[in-house]
Amino acid sequence: MVTTTWRKIVYPCWRPSTDGDGQFGENNGRSEGLLWYKDFGRHAYGDFSMAVVQANFIVEDQSQLVSGSMSLDDFGPQGTFVGVYDGHGGPEAARFINNHLFDNIKKFTSDNEGMSADVINRAYLATEEEFLSLVRQQWSIQPQIASVGSCCLVGIICDGLLYTANAGDSRVVLGRLDNTFNEVKAVQLSAEHNASYQEVRDELYSLHSDDSQIVVLRNMVWRVKGIIQVSRSIGDAYLKRAEFNRAPLLQKFRVQEPFDKPILKAEPSIAVQKLYPEDQFLIFASDGLWEHLSNEEAVDIVNNCPRSGSARKLVKAALREAAKKREMRYSDLKQVERGVRRHFHDDITVIVLFLDSNLISRSPCNGPVLSVKGGGGISMGVNNLV
Repeated sequence: MVTTTWRKIVYPCWRPSTDGDGQFGENNGRSEGLLWYKDFGRHAYGDFSMAVVQANFIVEDQSQLVSGSMSLDDFGPQGTFVGVYDGHGGPEAARFINNHLFDNIKKFTSDNEGMSADVINRAYLATEEEFLSLVRQQWSIQPQIASVGSCCLVGIICDGLLYTANAGDSRVVLGRLDNTFNEVKAVQLSAEHNASYQEVRDELYSLHSDDSQIVVLRNMVWRVKGIIQVSRSIGDAYLKRAEFNRAPLLQKFRVQEPFDKPILKAEPSIAVQKLYPEDQFLIFASDGLWEHLSNEEAVDIVNNCPRSGSARKLVKAALREAAKKREMRYSDLKQVERGVRRHFHDDITVIVLFLDSNLISRSPCNGPVLSVKGGGGISMGVNNLV
């Protein structure tokens, strides 16, 4: 177990402006149409850059970066926390995670007097249970919240260690210097839970050996129960609890066969590794980025451009690829409105975390907590509860 303090400068959550010209000041980030970005900031172990581009009518991606105390005790362990939450079916689950997961990690870190993989796993499961409780409370007035879920990618740096946890198909990639060839190479750190991967289908077949339809190929896409591609998430109550697999939930979300154990899991895949001087930067991103850029392309872009604005450059590179696939100009794609934009690309969230080995090798000093959130949307109905 590792003992690890978070510093409270709070930047407001981004809300896309209706006129496409929302300016929040350089410290809080800026927006350019459907693109929000914070080109440069400092965390406990180096610099960072963030960017979010909206495709859905209400942006379903949420993200956060916190640097400072990881304990309810301000004199507890210090570190940097990154979270990317890629929602589906609506924004409620991703927003809930953005507001609750980090607090649960702080709580369990305090209870256990340090950071560990078990702390992260317990925080994920606690956040899941809290959201499912909210679904139960709202079931009679907003049953469709049972079909809302979110992938959840987390990175934590403390005491020279990097913890990565993932439930879903977001991804974190490390840029590592290969001294032999003097080049920075891409190293994927996260395991993805998407039925398109054979190993994920094998896991599902093993967990649900009595269900021949646990994975179904439809229109050349593998889906769990023919409905959803990811096999792990927070939320998606209709595939976790049989009590929500019924009317008034829409028929398209209901599973015909009764089930007595969760079809999807909330437990993340967790990896713990030491950080070395060769480790240059980390790219955390929702799958909207990786649909258009390979690991190597993303690492090359970050490595060959100034640190400031690196996340924005990645988003724009993905958008150019999305435009090229549809045989249109990038300038034309930028004119497509949210909602309609989803036919061209998904919401995309990127956080680039640069690593200063001199800072990583020593414990950061106590100071103000840095807290940045990216993502947003129109608040309405149950959203103000989450």
